[in-house]
Amino acid sequence: MRIADLYGRGEPVISFEFFPPKTDKGFRALFRTIEELKRLDPGFVSVTMGAGGSTRRKTVELVTQIQKDIGITAMAHLPCVGFSRADLRQVLDRLDESGLQNVLALSGDAPADQEDTVAPADSFQYANELAGFIRESWDLCIGGGCYPETHPAAPSAEDDLRNLVRKVEDGAEFLISQLFFDNEAYFSFEERARAAGIDVPIVPGIMPITSAANIQRITAMCGSRIPRELEAELEKVAEDDDATMALGVEWATLQCRELLARGAAGIHFYTLNKSPATQRIHESLFETG
Repeated sequence: MRIADLYGRGEPVISFEFFPPKTDKGFRALFRTIEELKRLDPGFVSVTMGAGGSTRRKTVELVTQIQKDIGITAMAHLPCVGFSRADLRQVLDRLDESGLQNVLALSGDAPADQEDTVAPADSFQYANELAGFIRESWDLCIGGGCYPETHPAAPSAEDDLRNLVRKVEDGAEFLISQLFFDNEAYFSFEERARAAGIDVPIVPGIMPITSAANIQRITAMCGSRIPRELEAELEKVAEDDDATMALGVEWATLQCRELLARGAAGIHFYTLNKSPATQRIHESLFETG
């Protein structure tokens, strides 16, 4: 199933993101999570790929197994930084040969321990270049990322939006946003994107907070802002994991409810390979008992 075709059917598309675990124990736990979340009937799931493509083999194997063995449409993330075009062709051919139809084209980052490594001469630097490369030779549905609060490396919000327009022009058929905690940031961004001519689905990405320390680390990396009200509440429960999760679920549920009420095409949940918080949010949104 091509993911872009899921949107616009009158029902919100719920999707989940996972990352490849490092151990066999982690893989067993992840597949338990996927089986639990399958009961929520997701439109699709996506699997990240490590910086510089460090988990490329695991990512491709994982999306293939999810789609073939579990029966959920699966999409691989594909960063281009650090990849030669031959590397990219190899991954894209494997996805295509495995019957997978969807790929998320990203710029990505070099691994932290290889930041000084010289990139291959024919590598791409930007996701729009990768999207165009994919569109030329593979009949895959291409997704892209977007940043409601501006990409950390962009000189300005205007530059970031211009780059996003290029990404869509070069082949991105839907966009998944970086996580955010202030819905107005998303709605303002969506309005500017539509005014710039972007007409593909822009799917909000939501990460339920389950750890105060973890979310501080993640937002510092991706540039997302924690609203002052939420930060104050997090400080009160920072040492209590159960209370932190309860707060995270409550905040994310309110976010999702407003996003869907105001016409969002769906919700993409950043699960961190765990199901309880996402299940609780989904039950509050869609299950009436």
